[in-house]
Amino acid sequence: MTGGSLFLLQLLVSAFLAILFLQSGIDKIVDRQGNLSWLSGHFAKSPLAGTVPLLFTVLTITEVSAGVLSGIGFLALLFTHNPLIAFYGAIVSAIAVLCLFFGQRMAKEYPGAAILVPYFLVTLAAVYLLAQ
Repeated sequence: MTGGSLFLLQLLVSAFLAILFLQSGIDKIVDRQGNLSWLSGHFAKSPLAGTVPLLFTVLTITEVSAGVLSGIGFLALLFTHNPLIAFYGAIVSAIAVLCLFFGQRMAKEYPGAAILVPYFLVTLAAVYLLAQ
């Protein structure tokens, strides 16, 4: 892979993760009560039922962190060609997807868990590409 194509892939994957997690995290902040209400019902019959507000807060912080790191990493990559911040954004993004996957599996929402697999693969590709 040439340096130019690697750089382009690094930019694209960083932008993707920034958009994905900033939108998701900001939505959780803006509509906290709506999201919390829906999730409380979603996890009502799971072992996580009593921890939904705490886990929701942790997930929100994780998603916003992933988005901010990926966004700042995108800019750092664009202007300095340094992928380090974007790399950390990809790692936090992978952790966020794992949290979501865990929750879906615990709620026995298997189709929802399956939908997360492509996102996880993108985060793994991002970690690999940004480690170069």
